Amino acid sequence: MGRSNENAKDQKGDDFFRRLRRLVHRRLIDSVEEDGNTLLDSSQAIGQRVEGLLKEFQYESGVKLEESQRQQIAHEIIQELGGMGPLAPLMLDTEISDILVNGADEVWVDRHGRLQLTDVRFDDEAHLRRFLDRLVAGQGRHLDAGSPMVDARLSDGSRLHAVIPPLCGRGTIVSIRRFRVETITREELLQQGFISEPMLDLLKLVVQAGLNLVIAGGAAAGKTTLLNMLSRFIPETDRVITIEETAELQLEHPHVISLEAKPGNIEGSGGIGLRELVRTALRMRADRIIVGEVRGTEVFDMLQAMNVGHDGSLTTVHANSPGDVLRRLEALALMGDVGLPRESVRDMIGSAIQVVVQLMRFSDGTRRVVSLCEVVSEDGQLSVRELFRFEPDLDATAAKAASSGDGKVRVEGAHRATGVPIGFLKRLQLRGFDTSAFQALADTGADADLKVPHD
Repeated sequence: MGRSNENAKDQKGDDFFRRLRRLVHRRLIDSVEEDGNTLLDSSQAIGQRVEGLLKEFQYESGVKLEESQRQQIAHEIIQELGGMGPLAPLMLDTEISDILVNGADEVWVDRHGRLQLTDVRFDDEAHLRRFLDRLVAGQGRHLDAGSPMVDARLSDGSRLHAVIPPLCGRGTIVSIRRFRVETITREELLQQGFISEPMLDLLKLVVQAGLNLVIAGGAAAGKTTLLNMLSRFIPETDRVITIEETAELQLEHPHVISLEAKPGNIEGSGGIGLRELVRTALRMRADRIIVGEVRGTEVFDMLQAMNVGHDGSLTTVHANSPGDVLRRLEALALMGDVGLPRESVRDMIGSAIQVVVQLMRFSDGTRRVVSLCEVVSEDGQLSVRELFRFEPDLDATAAKAASSGDGKVRVEGAHRATGVPIGFLKRLQLRGFDTSAFQALADTGADADLKVPHD
């Protein structure tokens, strides 16, 4: 009983604090309209004005506020006007990869691959809409019943996607994919069980030798992480052009030119898509073209680029298996109404793509390369030949789950070579690379001796 009374008091305190903040915020906006926007030129000026408004409130109401309360209100109002509002603490947490706002009273985060409900709240739906409108207005975008969906990039590089009624009946929905500046080392990837050492060594040769590679997987499977890692293997003498809808890649290479798509204006005109950017890259003396993610008709132009001398190009695509990658690329290329028969498009894919890497995020939140394949084109048919795979250890996984006592399934397993001959080794040899270790690995089908570690 005592505990419930304490919770009730806390709730009343929170409600009072919210009402007071809204009151001061409204008075601040009124003063801006009277005195001009120069008041908002600095957080110091805002803080001084908020302090004055709080003194007025205390004088009028007789309510005394502690110094810490005044500072907290000033901080939140500054964040409301120029920062990330209630989401500011979450944006500072480096362990969070996604922030998901399901209306004013429900904010989730993805931390280490697991969704968690936070205690962050907006005051009400109107508060959430004001916050959202301010963020997208800075991108020249707007939200209303006629345009109820928007994509935007925040100042720190994070990607924002929002949907409002009538597309979603429960209210305003906001999804933020965090942009994190991180450098993951080879050793960290190996220790995490993301990939095995032989697989990474083979991919290093693939990139250095200029084979074209596609990284596939679902959302948050680690595609960008692997692509950034592989960019370290591109020779420093190569000129790299990256093409993205929203700049997200952090390539570790001395000669990178980044191109970013431009959304259309309110009327839907003036936009520049990935397809135009791929064509532009062909005129920029690119040695390598990296498309952050292909999802439309730009696939056809990318395949053409790979077939006319832009070896060593990389891209990512959403697909559930290596076989799905080929089917998806074919479907996307045909969507462009290129006037070519399906067989010709398949020939283009077969000659353009040599390697497919499939990633997956498991139920325990870990991300791994689950398959490394080469593309095979024979008699007009496309297929993949699996060279390495991740093999889950079901017994070890069950034992871990039983011993943990928390009901969480921790997936155990190891990466292994399939023992299938690697067809593109001859191409690597002709380009002067030593492939003897991989020939022996294929001959024996030896495993990578890398168990996936868990605490």
